Amino acid sequence: MTKLVITLSILAVAARLILIDQPYIDHWSWRQSDVAAIARNFERNGFHFAYPQIDWAGDSLGYVGTEFPILPFVAAICYKFAGVHEWIGRAQAVVFFAASLPFFFLFVREIFGETAATWATFFYSFAPLNVFAGRSFMPDVPSLSLALVGLYFFLRWIDSNKLASYFAAAIAISFALLIKLPSAVIGAPLLFLVLQKWRWNFLRRPSLWLFAAITILPSVAWYWHAYQIAARFYPHHFFGEGGIRIENLSWYRSILARTARLSLTPILSILAIFGLFVTPGGKYTRVFHWWLAAMILFVIIVGYGNRHPWYQLPLVPIAAAFAGAVCAFMQSKLVASRIATVSLSGSVAGLFIIIACLSVRPLYGSSAQQLRDAGLELKKSTEADSLIVAADTGDPTIFYYAERHGWHFLEKNAIYNGNPRDTQQLIVELESLRSRGATHLVFTSNTLWWLEDYPEFARHVSVTATLMNTTPQFKIYKLTAAIE
Repeated sequence: MTKLVITLSILAVAARLILIDQPYIDHWSWRQSDVAAIARNFERNGFHFAYPQIDWAGDSLGYVGTEFPILPFVAAICYKFAGVHEWIGRAQAVVFFAASLPFFFLFVREIFGETAATWATFFYSFAPLNVFAGRSFMPDVPSLSLALVGLYFFLRWIDSNKLASYFAAAIAISFALLIKLPSAVIGAPLLFLVLQKWRWNFLRRPSLWLFAAITILPSVAWYWHAYQIAARFYPHHFFGEGGIRIENLSWYRSILARTARLSLTPILSILAIFGLFVTPGGKYTRVFHWWLAAMILFVIIVGYGNRHPWYQLPLVPIAAAFAGAVCAFMQSKLVASRIATVSLSGSVAGLFIIIACLSVRPLYGSSAQQLRDAGLELKKSTEADSLIVAADTGDPTIFYYAERHGWHFLEKNAIYNGNPRDTQQLIVELESLRSRGATHLVFTSNTLWWLEDYPEFARHVSVTATLMNTTPQFKIYKLTAAIE
C-alpha cells in the first residue's frame, strides 16, 4: 500500500504542474491577480508585510484588509531572486498540497484503516476542485493543507500525549486560520475528538485552553489589524466582507449541483453519500460526520460567499474519506475473488479519473485573455504613473498585467458597480475619475457594447479622449486632462 500511495502522490503533484506557468487568465483569474498584485507591490514598495496593496484604488495607496499575506510575501521574496513569474505563486499551492498528502493518508488510516486511506488519498488527489485549486495562486489549498496537518497531529496528541504533536497541531491550525479564516470549520472535528476523549471534562483541562489560545489569538490580532487597515484607507475593502448572507433555496441548489457534478464529480459524490452509512465502527469514526455538518452550516450561513467554488474546498477531504470507506467496504465483500476486486477497483478509479479530467479541463480555459492583452498593451504604451479607467467587469487582471494603478469602471468605493443604468451615469462617473487624475480609458470585448448601446456616451468619449489602439478584444483611449 505504501508504494501505491507514493505513486499516487507523485502523479497528483505532476497533475498540478500542468500549465504551472499559465498566466492568470483562467476561470479564477480575478482572485489570483489580486494576490499576485499584492506580491508584486510587496517586492516593489518595500516588503511592508502588514500593509498589503492592490492595484485598483486609483490615485490612493490601495491598502486593504486581507488574510495573513504570507503567501504573496514569500512570492515577493522569490521575485527578488528569480523575477516575477506566475509559476512562483502557483507553486506554493502545489507544495502545500504535496505536504498534506501523507498527513491526510495517515489520519484516514487511523480512522478507517489502510485500504480506505489509500482510496481516500486517490479521491482527494484528483477531485477536480482540489486539482485546480492546488495550482492556483490563492490561500485556500495552503490553509486546508495546514488544517489537515493540524488535525492529524491533534489526534496523535490525544492518543500519545506527546508535547511535540501538541505544538505541531496548534501551530499548523493557527496558520491555517491566519491564511484563510473559513478554515475555522476544522473546529468541529477537533471538538468531536476532544469530546470522545474527555467528554465535557475537557473544559477543565488547561492544555486545551492553551491550545485554543495558540490557535485563535493570532488570528484575532491579525484580522483586527486588517479591519483597521480597511477602515483607515481607501478603498476601505476587507477581503471576504459581505459573504455572510443567507440566500434563497435555489441559490443552495445551484451550489449543491455544481459541487456534486463538477467540483467532486458524480462518482465521488455518490460514493461519499453511501459512505455516510457504511463507515466502520470505532472510537473516532464520526469525526468526518462532524466536519461535514460544520461545512453544511458554513455553506448555509456564508451563502453569498459560497458563490465561489473554492469555499467548498474542505468538502474534498470529507467526501474522499467517506468514499474511501465505501471502497474498502466493497473490497472486503469481494475478498474471495481477486479478479472481481481488481476489475471493480479499476472501473471505479478509471471512471472517476475520466470524469475528473472532463470536469477540470474547462477551468484552465481563458476567461481573461482579453484583459491580459489589453494590460500588456497599456504597459507598453503608457507611462508608469498613468492611471487607468478600466471597463473590465471587475477583474483586476488588466491592472496586474499593465503594471498600472487605476479604477474599475463603473465603480463604487473602487468596487466594480455593474453595468450602467444610462448614458448620464457613464458620463458623470468618467468625468469624476478624470478629475481625479485618470489618464487612460480602456474597454474590453465584454464591455465594448457600451459604446454601441450608449451613443451619447461614445460621442462624449470621442470629444474628451483620443483613440490609441483598437482590436476586436479591446479599445484604449488617452483622456485629455480635466479642466481645473
